[in-house]
Amino acid sequence: MKHLLDRPVWSALQTRHAALAEGSRLAKRYPASIAPFAATEKDDDESLRELAELAPPGVNLLLVKSDEIILPAGFVTVSAASGVQMIADKPLQEADDERIEQLGEADAAEMLALATLTKPGPFSLRAQSLGKFWGVKVEGRLVAMAGERMKQPGYTELSGVCTHPDFRGEGLGKLLSLYVAGKIFARGEQPYLHAYATNTGAIGLYASIGFRLRSTMNIAVVSRPA
Repeated sequence: MKHLLDRPVWSALQTRHAALAEGSRLAKRYPASIAPFAATEKDDDESLRELAELAPPGVNLLLVKSDEIILPAGFVTVSAASGVQMIADKPLQEADDERIEQLGEADAAEMLALATLTKPGPFSLRAQSLGKFWGVKVEGRLVAMAGERMKQPGYTELSGVCTHPDFRGEGLGKLLSLYVAGKIFARGEQPYLHAYATNTGAIGLYASIGFRLRSTMNIAVVSRPA
């Protein structure tokens, strides 16, 4: 039996992020200005044709699922990687720190700059359309953040965890991960996250604070050549 998080993009766009969904009943994506994620529920020919319609030539789609990734006709793989999906089954160590503050629209440009520098995953000026973000600032400068991304019934993805290189080693990533996970648990939901399988440091950190491996995942950026 398939789990709701086996195709997290599809299940989010079908449920708690349905208001953001673009596409048809067989294939959906987030608006390009928010995130490049797209998905289908099935991999039949009709669904893949609908998926192909979501991206004009030269525009990338990002696919994430536990199943093998099957491309629509005429599409090519721009990049592919193995990933892991981790989930926390019970509340983690409580984390609170007076330095943590909720970020808002006025912080969007600085959040994008930090994400561009540290590359935690796809990020945009409109990332806050998906969920809330919190950060730590030093002398008014954003140096670390974490927040929420995809949401399904009973689940919220922890994402965007990053720290400026000048402030690494101070435990800010762990602090913010615990803080955001605590916010998710407080709503009666389970936090989960994705990481590249090669990012053993991040996987070890998340395991140390209470996340466990739920599934391996396939990740691919695909496109129809212009």
